Amino acid sequence: MSTYKVIAFDCDGVLFDTAESNRTYYNAIRNQLGMPDMTEEQFCFAHMHTVQESLAYLFKDPQALQKAEAVKKQMSYAPFVTAMKMEPALIPLLKKLRPTYKTAIATNRSDSMPTLLREHDITPYFDLIVSANDVPRPKPCPDQLLRLLDYFKASPHEVLYVGDSKVDETAAKAAQVPLVAYDNKSLSAEYHIRSLKEIEDILGLQ
Repeated sequence: MSTYKVIAFDCDGVLFDTAESNRTYYNAIRNQLGMPDMTEEQFCFAHMHTVQESLAYLFKDPQALQKAEAVKKQMSYAPFVTAMKMEPALIPLLKKLRPTYKTAIATNRSDSMPTLLREHDITPYFDLIVSANDVPRPKPCPDQLLRLLDYFKASPHEVLYVGDSKVDETAAKAAQVPLVAYDNKSLSAEYHIRSLKEIEDILGLQ
């Protein structure tokens, strides 16, 4: 039996392949303001950070940023949610984890998170969801993971966090929580996996 009590996940790039959805979303905002699509460098930043951090990075001029935020407020996120692809092994894994393990999400998403979970009908599978809106500082700061520890009354070594980016690695290290690096061999982590199904092996699930 594993000593872990809580299995927590990042969202983008772990639970869902959201790369093209995120790219389309931010490009749509830029295009509405007469700006070209993001460069790869801009996309890489936006894919890992909160929407507010991403907009500030993509629209450095204060007036342009104000216009971008206005466009964001009136733009429905629903079409972008339906374009996201769920990791094939996610639902089978969650069914095996519960109720033995508590499950959680720690994500730099904000307002879009409830819509995303509702659209894909997976809200009931998680005991706690901590978004960028729920903490003073998003990842790479450890606040989201520290919130998990407090909520579940767990020690860092009792929580396993699955992430795919440098911000996940930094947050996990700061919170002293073991990291499972998802499809990213460049990260320093206790485990490296290519599929969520491999978590079953880590935990010794039958």
